[in-house]
Amino acid sequence: MRSLRSKKAFSRAPAPFWNNDSADCLSGWSNLVALFVTIVLDGVGIGYQPDAGNYGDVGSDTLGHVCSFSGPSLPTLGSLGLGCIAALDGVPCTPAPRAAYGMMREVSAGKDSTTGHWELAGIQLSQPFPTYPEGFPDELIERFCREAGCSDVLGNMPASGTEIIEMLGAEHVRTGHPIVYTSADSVFQVAAHTSVIPLDRLYHICDIARRRVCVGEHGVGRVIARPFEGEEGYFTRISGKRKDYSRRPEREPLQLQLQESGVLTVSIGKVADLFGGLGFDEQNKTSSNQDGMFVLQHEIERLSRAGQDAFIWVNLIDFDQEYGHRNDPDGFARSLEEFDYALAALLETFPQDSRLFITADHGNDPTFPGTDHTREHVPYLMVNAPDGPKGLRTSFADHAATVADFFGVPWQGHGEVIA
Repeated sequence: MRSLRSKKAFSRAPAPFWNNDSADCLSGWSNLVALFVTIVLDGVGIGYQPDAGNYGDVGSDTLGHVCSFSGPSLPTLGSLGLGCIAALDGVPCTPAPRAAYGMMREVSAGKDSTTGHWELAGIQLSQPFPTYPEGFPDELIERFCREAGCSDVLGNMPASGTEIIEMLGAEHVRTGHPIVYTSADSVFQVAAHTSVIPLDRLYHICDIARRRVCVGEHGVGRVIARPFEGEEGYFTRISGKRKDYSRRPEREPLQLQLQESGVLTVSIGKVADLFGGLGFDEQNKTSSNQDGMFVLQHEIERLSRAGQDAFIWVNLIDFDQEYGHRNDPDGFARSLEEFDYALAALLETFPQDSRLFITADHGNDPTFPGTDHTREHVPYLMVNAPDGPKGLRTSFADHAATVADFFGVPWQGHGEVIA
């Protein structure tokens, strides 16, 4: 197995969203031996699953409701067959879709990003990651304090990051106690002002929490360091310094099997974080959908000259983080339109012998009660594959089997090839 290595993301400007002038510099695509790109539209579900009642999500439909409420213009996604997967207002089923299309059902227990991405990598979970709607048990907090060397914590409740620092930030600055909180996801989050608990110290105690505290029955999907700054009434999170400590899967995920077979594996966005870095040769951190698409453009340009098989896995987080959790269907719609525009530019230069797979990891219906993820099917569009309907896939793991098949790697995991 290759050693894992990380690299810094490219220096990049905030605009424009996509540089159409880049087509000329992508003329070296023919050097690629094989390229498979997967783009996960985080939170973009397409209708509740049969088991949604177990999650309180009957009636959720992220894409359907966003299209009904806000009417985004999605000509590129429509041309690929998005409107043929399900009835979507303003996105008709085109007579001749340019991609294979369908939807996938999640088998794993849970509806978070880690669970969704793990199943996309061929790992199905029979038990969900633990969640704590009433806060963490006393024994877990006591163990954290003992291991982290703190006398007490503040919070210990489900809350949003902005709410918790507004509520407890001043007391944290006064007492020095770290703020510990969770959400509807399987997360153990530690917030601290950088003048009270420096970044290195915050990262250290979160690493301890990952290795010594949040284990066994309390093995949450992610421990997250959440630094903030500012003064009372003006506290702000430092998003660029957030750090995730993810639980590693017990089975070999797709990217590790590809890596061991000589395929270069590249993460863009938070994908690698969701696997604790396992199986990725290169990791590119991003701050937004715009940033993610910009990095993808440069990665493809760079790899086009390398002449090596490559799998690029992208997560675009804005749909979920900025709009789904904030019940903002109009912002969600604008974000979809921005992606649709960027996708059109990508397709102009995407090589015909390579594969592009667009999907999601769960739903996050911004019109549905609450701010939690929703248990939904996810759409998929596969470009440069035999086009037309592929029907309902019974597991997200079909994505893993399909990627492995593309590279000729014997697949050892759940899922069947989408052919």
